[in-house]
Amino acid sequence: MRKIKIITDSCSDMSKELLEKYDIDYGHMSFVRDGKEFDASLTWDLHSPSEYFGLMRDGEKLSTTQVPPSEFVRLFTKYLSEGYDVIYIGISDRQSGSVNTGTVIAKDVLKDFPEGKVSCINSLNGSIGIGMLAIYASKLAKAGKSFEEIVEEVTAQRKRVNEFMTVYSLESFKRTGRVENSEGYQANLMAVKPIMIADANGAQVPIKKIRGRAASLKEIVDLTAAAGANEATQDDCVYLVHGDIEEEELEDLKKMIAEAIPDKQLVILPFGPIIGVSVGPDAVGMWSFGAEVTYKAGEAK
Repeated sequence: MRKIKIITDSCSDMSKELLEKYDIDYGHMSFVRDGKEFDASLTWDLHSPSEYFGLMRDGEKLSTTQVPPSEFVRLFTKYLSEGYDVIYIGISDRQSGSVNTGTVIAKDVLKDFPEGKVSCINSLNGSIGIGMLAIYASKLAKAGKSFEEIVEEVTAQRKRVNEFMTVYSLESFKRTGRVENSEGYQANLMAVKPIMIADANGAQVPIKKIRGRAASLKEIVDLTAAAGANEATQDDCVYLVHGDIEEEELEDLKKMIAEAIPDKQLVILPFGPIIGVSVGPDAVGMWSFGAEVTYKAGEAK
């Protein structure tokens, strides 16, 4: 059996430690500042997370790109030539065209490697929700599962990933085109906060409004617990991802999570350079495996 390489992209918000621990590579996207493209490195080679979100707080308008075709050619060629079959788990196709691009490039690259296989999986998720599926795939590969078994199992688990996120404003989401069904969510930023999820189709959608920042943070913790995070068997961890929030607020969240979800290890990460542009400073999200996500944008809750 050929070796299997798991690949994700800059939207996965995985840390250097997670990438190395689970032997995962990623396709690099770019962020754009003053008309120039810069590598959206998940290892924060150019800026620290605090510096990066500080740019946005200072009013800089950043934009992002998807994984370029040349990057897919580089990654697929590298690993196929080394004797790997490749599974790429990318950001939801409702938020980026990267999975579609990867699928097209894979077909072309495989002409030179007829013995190889490449599968490009639409994660139906964003941020560490993608990373969780990549970690799950890596564990399956280490356990000796076949290429086909891993693709089938990861595909089946996509909507067992639960996301609950609150943002300071929907403006960044709207500017980058990564939010749907946001009509009626023009709330007073100092009072009412939207709660976001990745719906069953992989779209980022607001599902409710909560009055007050503290209440919105408690709500995402409570929703994560109610979705069955504590009982989920696919991962020993729950994930808290944030846009450079204050240390005091982070400590309060850690206490709430420890009380609500006591049986899981908490992994704390910054939003990466790509997702960070969409969610903006002070966004906070929780991700875990749990109950199947069935809600679709536009349907009554």
